[in-house]
Amino acid sequence: MLLGVHVSTEGRIYEAVDRAHRLGCNTMQIFARSPQRWRDSFLDSKDIEEFKKRLGIFKIKPLFVHISYLINLASPNARLYEASIEAYIEDMLEAGLIKADYIVTHMGSHKDTTESAGIKRLIEALNIILDKTRNCPVGILLENTSGSGSWLGYKFSHHKEIIGGIKDKRRIGLCIDTAHAYLAGYDIATEEGLERTLEEIDSAAGLKMVKLIHLNDAKGALDSRHDRHDNIGKGTIGPEGMKRIINHPRLRDIPFILETPKKCDDDDKMNLDTVRKMRE
Repeated sequence: MLLGVHVSTEGRIYEAVDRAHRLGCNTMQIFARSPQRWRDSFLDSKDIEEFKKRLGIFKIKPLFVHISYLINLASPNARLYEASIEAYIEDMLEAGLIKADYIVTHMGSHKDTTESAGIKRLIEALNIILDKTRNCPVGILLENTSGSGSWLGYKFSHHKEIIGGIKDKRRIGLCIDTAHAYLAGYDIATEEGLERTLEEIDSAAGLKMVKLIHLNDAKGALDSRHDRHDNIGKGTIGPEGMKRIINHPRLRDIPFILETPKKCDDDDKMNLDTVRKMRE
């Protein structure tokens, strides 16, 4: 089972690998820089080499990098839109240096415009990014959202339209967040609902495009649209729903990354242990 968590890079970036290893992870996700600030520096070359060395020693792969929260590739604000594209290209190239396999990205907010206009801007941005990073092996994973505010990606028809508009699809894939799906109205807590959801994803983009599952229980009601995660088995998807996802024959070989609540360092261990016990 490929199982990991989103790991802190506090201190030196290579210390994140040690944290993942101590938790028994064989895959991991990080922010390569602050998710709340625009870039003010690049990673030190010695830190990059040490990071890659430790990834190899501890056999942690694939490596996922989550994009900054400030980036909005669907923004109608010209300055933010252009800055987001530039920052995304920088992040892609740096992700390539640390041997990341994929960058995970929310699909952006259309703000006070329409969903179709936001999707059009997102497609144009992704085509620019893919062209400007054509020699970079890092893939882009489009993550579904819970549908709060004006965020795109809360239904898989958005993914279908976006992927359809991308010229070079070779580095495009999907990240499915279980909490987001449930909170957006996909009843993956039930066997029937999970099967319907998987069929919709398969029809929209193809399940083969799913390269990562953000395995999170949901804090909130079905279709409540609020982005809140809960500990595995403690939320509204519940233990049976989470167990069914973890062991589903079409999902079980995909990497699982937990983004569950962290009040202390032991919380990751608790959630990882719960997932391992659920695994059949």
